[in-house]
Amino acid sequence: MASKPTVIISAFADEAANRRTALEQMTALAAIGIRNYSPRFIDVPGDGKIEHVTELNAEKLERLRQFHAEYGVRVTSIGARVGKVKLLNVEDGSHNKFVPFEEYLAGEVARTINVAKALDTKLIRGFSFYHPRGTKPEQHLDQAADQIRRITNLCAENGLVYGLEIEPNLVGETGPLMAELAKRVDHPNMVLIFDGGNVTAQNKNAIQVFEEYRATLPWLGWMHVKDYRIDRSLVWEGAVDEERLKNFVPCDEGDSGHEMIFRDLREQIPAIEQRLQKLGIPGFYLETEPHLKGGGQFGGFSGPDGMGVAVRSLCSALDYTGIGYRLRTFADIRELRGF
Repeated sequence: MASKPTVIISAFADEAANRRTALEQMTALAAIGIRNYSPRFIDVPGDGKIEHVTELNAEKLERLRQFHAEYGVRVTSIGARVGKVKLLNVEDGSHNKFVPFEEYLAGEVARTINVAKALDTKLIRGFSFYHPRGTKPEQHLDQAADQIRRITNLCAENGLVYGLEIEPNLVGETGPLMAELAKRVDHPNMVLIFDGGNVTAQNKNAIQVFEEYRATLPWLGWMHVKDYRIDRSLVWEGAVDEERLKNFVPCDEGDSGHEMIFRDLREQIPAIEQRLQKLGIPGFYLETEPHLKGGGQFGGFSGPDGMGVAVRSLCSALDYTGIGYRLRTFADIRELRGF
């Protein structure tokens, strides 16, 4: 009997930590049984100062590496903010900031690359830039693709892979737009990250979500798992007010149609893994980012209980659709403690 295709379960552990401390995040991961995470907002020493992982100094990065060794945790990707700035210096009524691109490369992008290397991951999560409100994303594909290509080139020069996440309000807000960006960038070190909840939040139904997932497949690198229950009172008029999104739910309770996506993904995983192995990536990550107690532009929160609910829901959906995964076992505990 053929073995099941298998994924690696990962998480944004800051969602599981009430105070965002490194100790809380590592403890939550270990208790749930997850060995992989993407660092984002974190308080490494536990002194109440929460920083984005790309802002950590060398001392804090080393302390975080010690936490990883102690708790048997590996970094999936850097949960970066790269690409979440304006494409053009245009006043459009949003609070998004604009940074001249050369300055952006030397600052935010370079810091993110350095942190990825320090934390021993090959993956950086990023975005496709905010186009001016009131304009169509299709009008800005050339400039967005050019800037993403330059970011990808820097990542590739450092042995890294840039993952572009689908998200409302950005140039890459739909599956076909993400596919078009991937075609224009045309670089093996750029992959796409699908997130069904980010599509459903645009008031799109499960069939539409599935079609957008399929559009990303030739370049799919990993997937974020959150779900959303459509709120008809939030009308899609060209921009989603991310601070008003309140209907995030576990992946088997929303309108994103994860069962349909996972059934198709099961058949795609072997081919995806072959492509990822050429980039030095160990497998296909399904990363929980559930937002069960709230979500916004730069992150979300679920609490340790919410993260546990989200992971159990994901495992149930994977069991039902015939996809394998691995959580921590007693053998892992013995290995970690040197028994």
